[in-house]
Amino acid sequence: MPKTPKLRTTYVCSNCEYTSPSWYGKCPNCNSWDTLVETVVAKTAANSSPLAALAPRSAPTKLSEVRADQFTRIPVSIGELNRVLGGGIVAGSAVLISGEPGIGKSSLMLQLAAELSNSLGPVLYVSAEESIQQIKLRAARLGVNADNLFLLNETSLEEISNHITALQPKTVIVDSIQTIFSELIESAAGGVAQVKECGARLTQLAKSTNIPIFIVGHVTKAGSIAGPLVLQHLVDTVLYLEGERYHAYRLLRSVKNRFGATDEVGVFEMTQEGMIEVENPSEAFLAERAADSAGNSIAVTLEGTRPLLVEIQALTSVTAFGLPRRTANGVDMNRLLLLTAVLTKRVGLKLFNQDIFVNVVGGLKISEPAADLSIAVAIASSFKDYRVWEDLAVIGEIGLSGELRNVSSAEKRIKEAHKLGFKRALVPDVVATNLTGKTNGIQLIGAKSVAQALEAALIK
Repeated sequence: MPKTPKLRTTYVCSNCEYTSPSWYGKCPNCNSWDTLVETVVAKTAANSSPLAALAPRSAPTKLSEVRADQFTRIPVSIGELNRVLGGGIVAGSAVLISGEPGIGKSSLMLQLAAELSNSLGPVLYVSAEESIQQIKLRAARLGVNADNLFLLNETSLEEISNHITALQPKTVIVDSIQTIFSELIESAAGGVAQVKECGARLTQLAKSTNIPIFIVGHVTKAGSIAGPLVLQHLVDTVLYLEGERYHAYRLLRSVKNRFGATDEVGVFEMTQEGMIEVENPSEAFLAERAADSAGNSIAVTLEGTRPLLVEIQALTSVTAFGLPRRTANGVDMNRLLLLTAVLTKRVGLKLFNQDIFVNVVGGLKISEPAADLSIAVAIASSFKDYRVWEDLAVIGEIGLSGELRNVSSAEKRIKEAHKLGFKRALVPDVVATNLTGKTNGIQLIGAKSVAQALEAALIK
């Protein structure tokens, strides 16, 4: 008889998967606090040979003999979601959608389930967190009515798999991965081992049955998916639903997609009726713009393949303390410190005794360097108390020497600004030279340095 595997306890970091025989308050590998989770694992007997027990279950196939004509997409009427998925849902794919609690994941998934059940057939919505009565109440609030939408309140992975096999739905939604467990793993739901096992088996089930499965996962305070990072490698697509909880707008961002482009973004507005698509995000973000005040400028950022115009606000004030404050909301703090240093050293702005606050209107988060010049213009505008031209869009990356550098997809950004009524665009000199004669209706103002750009942008 084969020997029974011995059980042992280990501690695994839920952030980086570092394994330790003992518990630490701080992970020695990634320096995250309180992330080591106790996990029970089976220890294989020393005289066993796992490789010898494996029998061949597949054979190599020539690339020329592989058929790809069965690659089909299921179109979704929710246009922003359809964009992020790359044109629709791929049959047999596993999609992980994550976000902070209360950001709107369950509402969006319920709307998707209702839409697919009405257009395709039966859809199974598995809720391991809420009762089916609670889902019914949410559906009534969202105005969702679907006869082919089946609700299941279950936490056992084995029972969920049995229901999927019996019902054979067109799509499955599991909400959420942290609350279901496998009876084969001797640990609590939400632990590292459970999330690994459940995620792997759900992905395998999607491939074997050709049923797309959406897996909902929560994120930690640091913004990473709660549970092992390997979960992101198991699935085909990873979507993040992000945004400030007290703002109406939500961004659905694709960070991994085996069947489409990554970094694609869909914009929604969270309302009492659920997640409403925002067809023209730039216009919505600029709706309440205060163009007649100092300290704001318009940046043209690129989210995936979509250019977005956002308002950047800055406020400078003489500090009341020995060490001035730097506060960034929606932009990287290190980038703000870099731009402040460039403005002080290369332009001569005396910001050493100024508190500086920078905010991106609408709760958006900007990470690309093409917004550097817009941030610098907003800071200089507030410091000098000069307004920025109302019809001016600002695009450009700033180097440490104060020079302006080229940005990607400049023509696409400028066309988006022109479409929204902007008549001038402040860009690096190399962009103005390359696009001469290609942007009808909008004036390009080229600048080689931050100092030249501020001279052109501010109204004295």
